[in-house]
Amino acid sequence: MRSHYSYRRNTDEEYRASNLELFFDLVFVFAITQVSHLLLDHLTWKGALESTMVLLAVWSAWNYTTWATNELDPDATPIRLVLMAIMMACLLMSVAIPEAFGAQGLLFAAAYVFIQVGRTGFLTFGAAEPGTIERRRALHIFIWFCFSGIFWIAGALFDGDARILIWLIALFIDYAGPFVTYRVPGLENVTADSWEVGGTHLAERFQLFTIIALGETIVLTGATTSGIHLDLAVVAAFSFAFLSTVTLWWLYFNYVATVFERLLVEAENKTLAARDLYTYGHIPIIAGIILCAVGDEIVIAHPTHHLETAALVAVVAGPVLYLLSFVPARYLNTGGLPVKRVVGAVCCLVVGAVAAVAELPAMAVGGLLVAVLISVVLRESYNPSRPASIQRINRYVFDDDAGDAGQLSG
Repeated sequence: MRSHYSYRRNTDEEYRASNLELFFDLVFVFAITQVSHLLLDHLTWKGALESTMVLLAVWSAWNYTTWATNELDPDATPIRLVLMAIMMACLLMSVAIPEAFGAQGLLFAAAYVFIQVGRTGFLTFGAAEPGTIERRRALHIFIWFCFSGIFWIAGALFDGDARILIWLIALFIDYAGPFVTYRVPGLENVTADSWEVGGTHLAERFQLFTIIALGETIVLTGATTSGIHLDLAVVAAFSFAFLSTVTLWWLYFNYVATVFERLLVEAENKTLAARDLYTYGHIPIIAGIILCAVGDEIVIAHPTHHLETAALVAVVAGPVLYLLSFVPARYLNTGGLPVKRVVGAVCCLVVGAVAAVAELPAMAVGGLLVAVLISVVLRESYNPSRPASIQRINRYVFDDDAGDAGQLSG
């Protein structure tokens, strides 16, 4: 029988995502689809808030599990069984998403709490030897999730705005934990260097989740188009939606994915780099992709119609959020801004303003937004001033010879 320590990976060696981890991610294909449909069915500010809250819960469940498998060997039978139990709970949570703020609130909250508390409980008591830093670290996180779990379950027992308020408190607790390294009164503090991060593996896992989100744009585009009569306007809107997805992929994998992975792999403190670049830094990226998928569905469904305010905001907000999603990482690392992306986001806002005033048809709005995204892709891809290699950045890589941080192009 394998010992507790044999469940752990050697993070000094390079390793990739396992087949079980890829299988595990399939549940989140459905979860992302459910989030998209929730927003489509509730195109209001309240609906946007509820969809964001659900997305943050889904993201938290996936993110913490990914951090766990970054250190644990998924080929070990106990780890496999835990991951499969989490998969089942994630599937139940996803099933409840359409009615998370209605009749299925308790199922949604209970499944989420089971995922977080159950997984961390196993890490605390089943996958770490007593007295080790792994046991102490997991105990801190376990206590935090037990505390937030009280608010998740309590919120499910209320209706309407009360549920939203209580769940916002629960989300705040879940997302505040990493900022204070899960400090618990009466227990010895843990520090950021208590984690052993396999940089290449973690970067790959988040890149794969980005592919899942991009896949949702493809699924929603295809499903919407197949359900309506094809004419020239629909084909044009479909083409714009596909090109939009291509540009989203290009903007991430041609540049951002490489930069983030390089920063993580070369960081002195990989825990802080992974927290900022991936745990938090990828939230606006995924949210932007989901918004783009929703916008594509709106445009394809009504290509010749003028977009009402809520629909127009949804269509424009996706590209804007996606283009601005790299701003925090760029600013934290260089003190500068990704100018081309910021300009692209401003241009998208201009398109939205013009569309509102001139009452442009949805197809025209979609085409103009795609044109902006393509322009940003071309400007970044064929920029003669871009350095041949990405420079080390001083925030995470403490190297006096790191070079000019301002050379982080974009």
